[in-house]
Amino acid sequence: MSDPESAVRVEVRGSHFAFTITVCVAEAPVSSAYFLADVDAGTLDGSSIFRIVNVDNQPAHHPAKIEVIQMGLRENDPSIVPTIAHESTNMTGLSHKRGAVSLARFAPGAVYHSFFVCMRDEPCLDAGGARNPDGLGFAVFGYVSEGFEELQRIFKEHGFGVEYLGTPIRLRTLRRVP
Repeated sequence: MSDPESAVRVEVRGSHFAFTITVCVAEAPVSSAYFLADVDAGTLDGSSIFRIVNVDNQPAHHPAKIEVIQMGLRENDPSIVPTIAHESTNMTGLSHKRGAVSLARFAPGAVYHSFFVCMRDEPCLDAGGARNPDGLGFAVFGYVSEGFEELQRIFKEHGFGVEYLGTPIRLRTLRRVP
């Protein structure tokens, strides 16, 4: 993981919650730069937690069930073209452990200003995992270093029924913190 001296931290604030992401710039420079550019530009301010995936709201036949909270901008167009290089977990050495933060994607590098937090260890999201048919996994770029209990509360309170929330949970601001 990133050296605490050089780590970049981002605070995510909602109306009744906050948590901090430590961004692993050294390990995942491309994915980190993409996320931090969104933070610095205010792209994610006013976005939302719009998806809570748990083992009960996925198809019974799915080969790799996950538990994640997804937030940022919701995109429904899977034809988005790749815009950044895909940093697989076998390149970065990071993995989808409990609290890991990763870029959402349709195809490798086809990202859309959305990220998710793993609520438990999710090796099926790593390179070689079964969640995506391409087997390339998702790009971890950080981890929740403070406030994970807030996400656990949201997961428990809102993680029932369908995975896409009828009323998304607003994110007020995302800001770098010292």
